[in-house]
Amino acid sequence: MSVAESTATSDSTRGEPGAATESEPGQPEQRRILRTEVPGPRSRELQQRRTAAVPVGMGVVLPVFIERAGGGVLVDVDGNHLIDFASGIAVTSVGASAPEVVSRVQEQVARFTHTCFMVTEYDGYVAVAERLNALTPGDHDKRTALFTTGAEAVENAVKVARHATGRTEVVVFDHAYHGRTMMAMAMTAKEMPYKAGFGPFPGHVHRAPFPYVLRWPTGPENAAAEALAALEELLEEVGPQEVAAIVVEPVQGEGGFIVPAPGFLAGVQEVAKRHGIVFVADEVQAGLGRTGTVYASEFEGIVPDLVCSAKALGGGLPLSAVTGRAELMEAVHAGGLGGTYAGNPVACAAALGALSMIEEGGLLEAARHIEQVARGVLEPLAQEVPTIAEVRGRGAMLAMEFVRPGSLEPAPEVAKAVAARCHEQGVVVLVCGTYGNVIRLLPPLVIGDELLADGLAVLAEAVREAS
Repeated sequence: MSVAESTATSDSTRGEPGAATESEPGQPEQRRILRTEVPGPRSRELQQRRTAAVPVGMGVVLPVFIERAGGGVLVDVDGNHLIDFASGIAVTSVGASAPEVVSRVQEQVARFTHTCFMVTEYDGYVAVAERLNALTPGDHDKRTALFTTGAEAVENAVKVARHATGRTEVVVFDHAYHGRTMMAMAMTAKEMPYKAGFGPFPGHVHRAPFPYVLRWPTGPENAAAEALAALEELLEEVGPQEVAAIVVEPVQGEGGFIVPAPGFLAGVQEVAKRHGIVFVADEVQAGLGRTGTVYASEFEGIVPDLVCSAKALGGGLPLSAVTGRAELMEAVHAGGLGGTYAGNPVACAAALGALSMIEEGGLLEAARHIEQVARGVLEPLAQEVPTIAEVRGRGAMLAMEFVRPGSLEPAPEVAKAVAARCHEQGVVVLVCGTYGNVIRLLPPLVIGDELLADGLAVLAEAVREAS
């Protein structure tokens, strides 16, 4: 009998929704508890209100309404304790109510909530910039500008690259995801649901092949070299002297948690340097501890000219950043960068708490431990279940890709069925991938071993059932 089943049938844990005891002050009990079906009656009632008030374009993975959250658990309005393998899409890496974040936010809210950094300044913005200047790869002189969303960071990186170089063209890659604003959508590869019906998009964006090792036509051993040759060919067609930036995710996110073939990122950096092109690392999803290093770029020792950070940066509050070489960042005239909410003081306070946890709280080691534990379950499962083509990823950024047995034909119906079964059993997982056939795991880095093991057991059983 599962933890959830034993809890749900025990008289000692029945009660009103949310009545479960807490393992520590402010944190929900770190166990999977199912008091109702998922979604439960109160969530379904609230979903009816949502349907009447919110457009259908704002999709939802799991229609449950959350009352509180912390550690590796989400507590819904029906009292169900769900295991969080999503982290709000890699946002709550330090947990959804981490004391280090909460205390700083409370203190800042009591002081002031907003002034606009471009009107009057505050030290929290400067402190976050200093921390990012120190944490991003490379020991060169850097500057950081803060924004609000990942897409906004990506667009501002393009602005900086164009202004600094006087060039117009931007090179991105197959399977890339860079955001939902118009320029970011132009840079994003996947049509549905992100781009369908929203064009035309800004021009001057060119797409090169990404070395998707599993699916490289001539075999994985050729992926890096052939992808780099294709990049060089594209640059010759466009004219390298016209290219302002090459933008790449060190581990692709929405495209399917694709880890590039070894040597590819270093090769892209060399190509960019040779042609005077700004090399931009979009670390929005992979950065800030998620892969077991502060930035995923560190795995191949690359030093990007500009780094985009977001998601985990704000500890759950909206904050993003572009950090880069001082000569590039300083090329933009005063007033050319910014935004009304850019670097909001409350979000900066949250970021300082989150960054302290990532640097000093053992979370890099935790990400590597999560990978070890998860691979110990998922890799044997892949040997057992023929629909799993590959288990891949780095740190606590892991994925399984599903195919039809004996081929590489994508099996999105299997991924969808796996996710649905996990959700029924109180484990929140996400589907991604260009073909919609990938289950991705993004647990909070603070998740406990027992909770992680329970969630993985539910996932493994869901895979067996769906396959």
